[in-house]
Amino acid sequence: MKQLVKSTAQIPAHLRQFVSQQHYEDYTPVDHAVWRYVMRQNHHFLKDTAHPAYVEGLLASGIDIEAIPKVSDMNERLAKIGWGAVIIDGLIPGVAFFDFQAHGILPIAVDIRKVENIEYTPAPDIIHESAGHAPILFDAKYASYVKRFGEIGAKAFATKEEHEVFEAVRHLSIVMEDRDSTPEQVAEAKQMLSEKQKAVKGMSEAEQISRIFWWTVEYGLIGTVENPQIYGAGLLSSVGESKHCLSEEVVKLPFSVEACIQTSYDVTTMQPQLFVCESFDQLIEGIEEFSRTMAFQTGGTESLDKALRSGSTATFVLNSGLQITGSITNIHKDSNGEAIYVNTMGPTALAIDNKELPEHSKDVHRDGFGTPIGLLDGNILLEECTDEQLAALGIVKGQLTTLSFKSGVQVTGTVSNIIRNKEKVALISFESCNVVVGDTVLFAEQWGTFDMAVGSAVISAFPGAADTEAFFDTVEMEEDSLTTPKQLTELESMYQTIRDTREKAIWDEQSIAAVQEVLQTLRSFYPKEWLLRLEILELFVIHHVQTSNKEQVLEELLNLSKTKELQRLIKNGLELLPLRVGNHGC
Repeated sequence: MKQLVKSTAQIPAHLRQFVSQQHYEDYTPVDHAVWRYVMRQNHHFLKDTAHPAYVEGLLASGIDIEAIPKVSDMNERLAKIGWGAVIIDGLIPGVAFFDFQAHGILPIAVDIRKVENIEYTPAPDIIHESAGHAPILFDAKYASYVKRFGEIGAKAFATKEEHEVFEAVRHLSIVMEDRDSTPEQVAEAKQMLSEKQKAVKGMSEAEQISRIFWWTVEYGLIGTVENPQIYGAGLLSSVGESKHCLSEEVVKLPFSVEACIQTSYDVTTMQPQLFVCESFDQLIEGIEEFSRTMAFQTGGTESLDKALRSGSTATFVLNSGLQITGSITNIHKDSNGEAIYVNTMGPTALAIDNKELPEHSKDVHRDGFGTPIGLLDGNILLEECTDEQLAALGIVKGQLTTLSFKSGVQVTGTVSNIIRNKEKVALISFESCNVVVGDTVLFAEQWGTFDMAVGSAVISAFPGAADTEAFFDTVEMEEDSLTTPKQLTELESMYQTIRDTREKAIWDEQSIAAVQEVLQTLRSFYPKEWLLRLEILELFVIHHVQTSNKEQVLEELLNLSKTKELQRLIKNGLELLPLRVGNHGC
């Protein structure tokens, strides 16, 4: 039986720092109106243009048109397909986002876009996360793609400079979505992002895989170039782009991993081209193909270089099976550019099969770790040695010995312990040990015990820890807390009045009076408020109200639609009403 992600205790320890809360009572009537507008548009338009799995999943997910969903309810629905949902606070690092997905957890940002960004928002919000990502997960093949993508994406190395770009992107998204941001603040945030982007050299695994993710999970089309359907969450959650993407203005290209990698994207605007895959199987084949080029599968010195450039906690794995987790700060190389000795700085831990070794935690190796890599003289694979062969090399507990590596690294000390990983030698500890290469001292006996990782080759490297639960501190999440209900503004109160009126079973004198009062205030103080007028017009139409107010509200909307920024929004809203809007010139 699949388990529901009911509590933070079931979320991996290293991911709990990103978990937040959904204070549902903080959503305003305007927020619910924004949700309702987008969802009505989506239900109307996407039923004919989205992949059938999305339309079916929208019903199965229990996402309602009328009100913003509660993530706890989504969690229960997703549990039926072996997934869960967890609340996060806006943008999170790509590795963390993918790691959630690898564990079958959909991260949900619970903020909602403001009315000004109703068609498209650069910042993740609950419309994008829930109405975009969740429904199509009910397709088993697609869900397997997203989960496998998460497993692979969580292993992708970024560079230190790219981490800084991420922070700049997050800052820009926050500024653009903040109702109080000034044009100067937006311009400053964009400039900062531009400067950080210029500092990035080359293209890391993380950037490559983020592009694949963007052009598939976020902005993917499926079918044929001539007749595609929508499956990408960014398109499914954007009123404007879901329609724009199928127009001739957007170039449709056949999907390939290489094409996706070579195509950059801009999160602040609609995309000029999109990729069309033939099937979800093609996506799975593509991501598996790409994964075979990544450090976690290729290993070697190049994988260590990627870990070094990341500037973050990483794990490299030796062919003995020993896993070393820490922040790599130096790689000594031979004349051929091959790694012969690796240093980490700060807390480092050793593990086998993703389980931390007793007495080799980050507290024990809190100041870093160093180890030679390679063959011994005579092309000896130390990790393959039997007890007899170790004895022949002088590797016996209590015995002083010298090990000479082909690279020139020399280890001299008294053997104090030997740890095996099944039949392979994984770790040898020395007391009174000195390690040198030429005239360079790599380890001095006064530094304490020298724990030498055993392995002639690096077979894998990836960001994060081998044993994440042991390496990363557990973050205790705060219990759900009650917040003080916000005082509604005048405009929010009017939205609530119309919402309450719509939910009433009958249209009566009280309803008429409530709507007329709202209209009077709208006309006196809110001449540009289009969404509330649209909701009022909908009420008149639903209840077949014959009043001069009906024609007047329509006329007000048509006048507002003459402005470029509102033309499409109002037209799309009116098209959902049984009015002959086309004759009014909208």
